[in-house]
Amino acid sequence: MTSARLKTGLAVAALSLCLVVSGCSSYQPAPKAFHEATIQPYRVDSGDRLRISVFEQAGLTGTYTVDQAGYVAFPLIGAVPSRGHTLPEMETMIAGKLREGYLRDPDVTIEVDRYRSVFIMGEVGQAGQYSYVPGMTVQNAIAVAGGYSPRANQANVDVTRKINGRILTGRVSISDPIMAGDTIYVRERLF
Repeated sequence: MTSARLKTGLAVAALSLCLVVSGCSSYQPAPKAFHEATIQPYRVDSGDRLRISVFEQAGLTGTYTVDQAGYVAFPLIGAVPSRGHTLPEMETMIAGKLREGYLRDPDVTIEVDRYRSVFIMGEVGQAGQYSYVPGMTVQNAIAVAGGYSPRANQANVDVTRKINGRILTGRVSISDPIMAGDTIYVRERLF
């Protein structure tokens, strides 16, 4: 009987070791592009709300939302491709289109009125969709979501981010900055 218990104990230990090792093998550090993206100029995407001002043109000045297809519907000139463009690029694009038969020398300025949301999932108090604030870190985002659950791994998280049209996922420290549109996943700790 003791031989059978010893074999069962060894089998359970081996299975536990396999589970721990397999959990570690899925570890994937954040790609270099993750950190480079946080210092690049902001790129517009679906869900952003922009404040577009055309100097001395009250009828054109207002807030416009980037639609699911990545366009802003702007008076006179129609759909303006926005996804992936910086704010200065969009200012130049809109001014150029307004110059084509509508205004002589349009002065266009754009600022972000509301950034697209971040999504926080996993072992947090209240998983969900939250407003992004420039300068936000992973730790700030977790605090907004009600903090960690009692089972949370508090050392690092997995972040999914769109970079240059590609969706990338990597593990980052809780002190790392996040970007608008990021999805943060707080994993459960092993022990």
